[in-house]
Amino acid sequence: MPGNGNDLTRLRIALTTFFALDGFIFAGWVVRIPAIKHQTGASASGLGLALLGVSAGAVVTMMITGRLCRRYGNHKVTVVCGILLSLSVALPPLTHSALTLGAVLLVFGAAYGGINVAFNSAAVDLVRALRRPVMPSFHAAFSLGGMIGAGLGGLVAGALSPTRHLLGLTLIGLLVTALAGRTLLRVEAPALRVEAPAPARSAPRAESSSRGAKPRARGLVVIFGLIALCTAYGEGALADWSALHLEQDLDASPGVAAVGYSCFALAMTIGRLIGSRLLERLGQTRTLVYGGTTASIGMLLGALAPALWVALIGFVVTGLGLANLFPVAVERAGTLAGPDGVAVASTFGYGGMLLGPPAIGFMADWFSLPVALTSVAALAATAAAIALLARRTATG
Repeated sequence: MPGNGNDLTRLRIALTTFFALDGFIFAGWVVRIPAIKHQTGASASGLGLALLGVSAGAVVTMMITGRLCRRYGNHKVTVVCGILLSLSVALPPLTHSALTLGAVLLVFGAAYGGINVAFNSAAVDLVRALRRPVMPSFHAAFSLGGMIGAGLGGLVAGALSPTRHLLGLTLIGLLVTALAGRTLLRVEAPALRVEAPAPARSAPRAESSSRGAKPRARGLVVIFGLIALCTAYGEGALADWSALHLEQDLDASPGVAAVGYSCFALAMTIGRLIGSRLLERLGQTRTLVYGGTTASIGMLLGALAPALWVALIGFVVTGLGLANLFPVAVERAGTLAGPDGVAVASTFGYGGMLLGPPAIGFMADWFSLPVALTSVAALAATAAAIALLARRTATG
């Protein structure tokens, strides 16, 4: 069909924009948590319970969104969730108690979980149509959006109240959704366009339609979900504990300690930007195995380092190793079972991100923080082993 190449390019740009917007909005909210904690008068435990609203809303919605995507299409659900995410980020500064904060964060978390399943499902369809392993580039956009959102939030924190800052994010989000959403609503999903002339290419999708994947495919979806869990566990642990580790165990100043996570996040972004080339050269299984192994070595270095600079190198190596595990796991799950597969893998991944920080805290109390952080290395190595298992299961 004429214009197909242009349509696919437009879809790729639009989806990349939504990934970046998601990271931008979420990071903008995160940097204002301390100010909103002060505004609501919440205790540390009260804030922790309120923040569970994000997690609860996301996990519940992720499973529902798979069905919504099958019924209404990935593109429409992405646009609707983009609108809801943009609107709901303005709500937290309007609350004045931990209870009401938790309630509005349920809405924010629902939108966040929904858009993650929807645009990942749309990206899986596009990757299949392009016949190129470009999934990591979408997640690189999410990482870049997060870095920009956090940096901008830090710059305006002293000048703007949380209400004005997050309302600004709402306006930006609605504008970006209107511009990028027009493409998603006007251009058909590639899987629908190729179905008639290319029945052989649409066969895998038929197998993973609403009837559900075959037992082996369902097992593989769970396996890739476990890889996503292992990866997200490390991301959550480093986000919450890397600065404390550098400050407490390696005597870094607070400013220098904050650089640790920045090194990790930047390395993940770079790793995802080169992820397509790695996948083309190595293939999915070797990318997962090498990535998990690299992350395991890097985290052992970062956790047990005798000096600050060694730990920072370890964080960089960890970021490079983990970078492409989650995108590949989500893509494989989506290829096997469509939006439902993406929902399962995303839910596992989000569960890992929730599990990581408290698990590290308990282990730090029982042993020490450096020993606790080696659990990230253990799960990265586990992800590599699971990838080998997935290959044997798929070919067995």
